[in-house]
Amino acid sequence: MKTDIEIAQEAKMMPIKDVAAKLGLTEDDLELYGKYKAKISNDYYDKIKNNEDGKLILVTAINPTPAGEGKTTVTVGLGEAFGQLDKKCVIALREPSLGPCFGIKGGAAGGGYAQVVPMEDLNLHFTGDFHAITSANNLCAAMLDNSIKQDNELNIDPEKVVWKRCVDINDRVLRNIIVGRGRDVDGVEREDHFVITVASEIMAILCLANDYADLKDRLGKIIVAYTYDGKPVTAKDIKAVGSMAALLKDAMKPNLIQTLEHTPALVHGGPFANIAHGCNSVRATKTALKMADYVITEAGFGADLGAEKFLDIKCRKAGLKPDAVVLVATVRALKYNGGMPREDLQTEDLDALAKGIVNLEKHIENIQQYDVPVVVTLNQFGTDTDAEIEFVKNFCEERGCEFAPAKVFKDGGKGGIELAEKIIETIETKPSNYHPLYTDDMSIKEKIETVATKIYGADGVTYSDEANEAIAKIEELGFSDCPVCMAKTQYSLSDDKEKLGRPENFTINIREVYMSAGAGFVVAITGTIMTMPGLSKTPAAFGIDLTDDGKITGLF
Repeated sequence: MKTDIEIAQEAKMMPIKDVAAKLGLTEDDLELYGKYKAKISNDYYDKIKNNEDGKLILVTAINPTPAGEGKTTVTVGLGEAFGQLDKKCVIALREPSLGPCFGIKGGAAGGGYAQVVPMEDLNLHFTGDFHAITSANNLCAAMLDNSIKQDNELNIDPEKVVWKRCVDINDRVLRNIIVGRGRDVDGVEREDHFVITVASEIMAILCLANDYADLKDRLGKIIVAYTYDGKPVTAKDIKAVGSMAALLKDAMKPNLIQTLEHTPALVHGGPFANIAHGCNSVRATKTALKMADYVITEAGFGADLGAEKFLDIKCRKAGLKPDAVVLVATVRALKYNGGMPREDLQTEDLDALAKGIVNLEKHIENIQQYDVPVVVTLNQFGTDTDAEIEFVKNFCEERGCEFAPAKVFKDGGKGGIELAEKIIETIETKPSNYHPLYTDDMSIKEKIETVATKIYGADGVTYSDEANEAIAKIEELGFSDCPVCMAKTQYSLSDDKEKLGRPENFTINIREVYMSAGAGFVVAITGTIMTMPGLSKTPAAFGIDLTDDGKITGLF
C-alpha cells in the first residue's frame, strides 16, 4: 500500500469553494488561502446561529501505544462514511503541532484513505494560526519584561514572573534559561522558561473563546506575574490585550479543508491533551453544529486525557452536549497492553488480548460515568483474526456498549459504513444524559482527586509542597470554582508511562499547580510531564525533505 503522503499527493482535491457550497456557503462566506484552504468569515456564524444543532459525536481512544490506534484516521474515515450514506456531516479536528510532526508521533491528518488534505499544508504552516498564537504569547512576554525594565511601575517581582515564552518546536534546551544578561539596557536578568506553543494559555484561550469580545476578556485575565507583596499582575495591567488580540484576529476564524472524499472538515486550534485541554476550538465546533446534521470531532490522546477534558472542560464551558462517544482501539494495541512484544503483535494471541483488554474496559467504564452512549470500534489491521475481533465484540457488548469494526485506513468511507450505521442507530435509540464528572463548587483538591480516582483508578493523590502552596493561593484569589486540567503522561492511566493495561494500587503525584485564569481552568502537573518536549535520538525530521521540483517527502 502507498504511504500516507503518496496517497494525499495523488488525491484529486475539489476547490474549497465547491466543498463549502455543499453546505450552503457562498464565496462571500469564505476567506480563501489558495484553491484548497479557506477561513470562514465572522459574518457567516451570525447567518446560521439560529439553525438547529446537529448531533455531536466525540471520537476518543484507549491509551496510545507504539502499536498504533488511529483515532484521527477513524474520525476522518467516519466522516467519509457518513458522506457515503448521504448524510450532511462535518468533521471538526485540531490543527497539528510542528513538535510531534518533526519529533516522533508525526502529523495529524489521518492515514491511508482516511485523510484530510492538503496534508502537507495542514501539517506544516497551514493558515498561520500557530504563528499568530506564538507571536501573541511572546509579545506579552516582551511587554512584561519591558514593564519591569521601564521603572517597574507595577511593582513586579522578577522572581515571580509566571508567563513563559513559547515556540512550536520540541526544543528541550529552552525549558530553563536566563534572560536579560549583558548591559543594563538589555533588561533585568532573571530565570525564564519556554513551553511548546500548544501548551500556551493563549492556545487554550483561542480554543475556548466565542468571539472577539470574549477573546479580549480572557486575554485580559491572564496572570503574567506577581508583585513583591504577592498580588497578581495581568496582561490587562501591562496593556498587552489589544495588541495580542490584533495578532489573533484571523486566527480566531475556523479553517475549512476537505477529506480525500471531499467531506468538509473544520480544522482549528490545537492544544495537546497531555499538557493542555486537548480539543479543537469551541468556535469551530459550534459552527459545525449549525452547518450539518452530524458533527464528528475528536479529543487528543486516550480517553483519560482528551475525552475527560472535552467532557469536563470544553462541554461545561461551552454548553455542549455530546450525543455519542466512539472509543477507538486496535487488536495490536490491546495485545501490547497485555504484555505481548511489539515484534509479535501480528500473531494471534487471545491470552494477551484478554490481559490487555482491561485498558479498554476502564475507558468504557469512564465514559459511562458521564451517561453518554459508547460505541467501541476496532481500527482493523490485515493481521487481525476473526477470533480476536469476535472476542473484543463480545467483551464490549457484555459491558453495555455497542461495537462495530472500522476498515477506513484501507477502504476510506466504505470501510466505515458499518460503524456509521451503528452510531446513527445508537443516537436514535439511546439518549445522552451527559453531565460533567464533578461540580463547580467542589474544591480544587476534590476535583483533582475525583479525576484521579474515578478516571485513572488511583487510590489517592499526593501533593508537593509547591503544589499545596499554589492551590492555597489560587483559592485565595477566588478561582476555586474552575475545572481542573490534568497534565499527565498519555501512555498510561497512571502517571507512570511504564504501567500499561489497567494499573492498580498507585497514587497520582501532583508536582506543580498553576492558574490559567484566561482559559478558566487550573492546571495540575503530574509526575515528570514536560510542557516543552525534546527531540528523540532519531526524530522524524531526519526523514523529511524537499525535492528539487518543490515536492515535500517523508511526512507521515
